[in-house]
Amino acid sequence: MTADIIPIRSNGDDAPPTIEPMLQLTASGMNAVNTVILDRMQSEIPLIPRLAGHLISGGGKRLRPMLTLAGAELVGYQGSRHHKLAAAVEFIHTATLLHDDVVDGSEMRRGKAAANIIFGNPATVLVGDFLFSRAFELMTEDGSLRVLKILSNASAVIAEGEVAQLSAQRKLETSEERYLDIIGAKTAALFAAASRISAVVAECDDSHERALDDYGRNLGVAFQLVDDAIDYDSDAAEMGKDQGDDFREGKMTLPVILAYARGNEDERAFWKDAIGGHRASDADLAHAITLIGRHNALEDTRTRARHFARRAIDAISIFPDSKARQAMAEAALFAVARGY
Repeated sequence: MTADIIPIRSNGDDAPPTIEPMLQLTASGMNAVNTVILDRMQSEIPLIPRLAGHLISGGGKRLRPMLTLAGAELVGYQGSRHHKLAAAVEFIHTATLLHDDVVDGSEMRRGKAAANIIFGNPATVLVGDFLFSRAFELMTEDGSLRVLKILSNASAVIAEGEVAQLSAQRKLETSEERYLDIIGAKTAALFAAASRISAVVAECDDSHERALDDYGRNLGVAFQLVDDAIDYDSDAAEMGKDQGDDFREGKMTLPVILAYARGNEDERAFWKDAIGGHRASDADLAHAITLIGRHNALEDTRTRARHFARRAIDAISIFPDSKARQAMAEAALFAVARGY
C-alpha cells in the first residue's frame, strides 16, 4: 500500500485549524461513552459520584476517548465495544488528574477549584483509585487480553512518567531529551493506547495498529509541548488553571530548559533561584516570561510541537482518505495552534 501525502496547512491559510470535525465525527459515539461514564461513576457512597462528577463534568475536551472513537471510524469498525473502552480511557485520565492535583497542590482545574481544594486530599486520592478500578472493570468486561495489556501498560507508564517528572522537579540539569521522555510517558502513552485499541477491536493488522499508536503518541507529545508553552503564554481564564503553576512548582518544562540553556550568567542565577523555589512572586513570574521571550523559547517549543503534529498526521497516511482521517489530521493541527 502506498502512503498518501497529507498536506500541512500553511500559515497563509485563512481558517485556523479547529477541533470541530473531530467533535462532529465522534458526536454519536461520545453520547454512548458519556452514558457509560455517568453509569460507572455511581456509587452507594455519595461522595464518590460528587467528587468524580466535579471533574468529569468540568468541561474537559475528552480528546482521549475521542481518539478511540475516531480510530474506530478510521478503520471502519462497526461494533460497539469501543464505547466502554473509550470510557475506560477517560476514567484512567480522570484518575491521573485527581492524583496530579494532590501531588502538585493545584488550586484550579478546568477553570474552577480543583477537587482536592473542595474535598480534601484523602478523598481525592481515593476517588482517583475508584476510577482506576472502574476502568479496569470495563477492560475486563471487554474480554480482550490484548486490549487489557495495552491499557494496563499505559497506566503503568503514566505512573512512571509522573514519578520521573517528580524526580526532575527543581533540577536545572534536566535535559530536553529527558523532558521528552517524561512527557512521552506521562501524557503520550495514554494518547497512543487510546488510539491503538481501535485497531485491536477491529482486528486490524500490525501495521495499522502501529500507525494508530504512532498517531496518538506523536499527538500526545505535541499536545503536552503546547500545554507547557501555554503556562508562560496565556492567562488563567484561557487555560482553566493559574498561569505560572509550572513555574512555581519548579517543573522543568521545555520553555525553561531552553531559556536556561541560552541564558547568560545572571539569567542562569535567576533560574537557579526560581526553580529552587526561592523566587516565586508575580514579579518573578513576569521576569521568567521576559527571559523565555528573549530567547524565543516559546516559539521554539511550539515549533517542536508542530514537528510532532506532522509526524502524527504522517502516521495515518497509510489509511485511505476519509472524513475520519481528515478530522484526525485537523485535530493534530488544532492541538498545536490552540491557546488553551
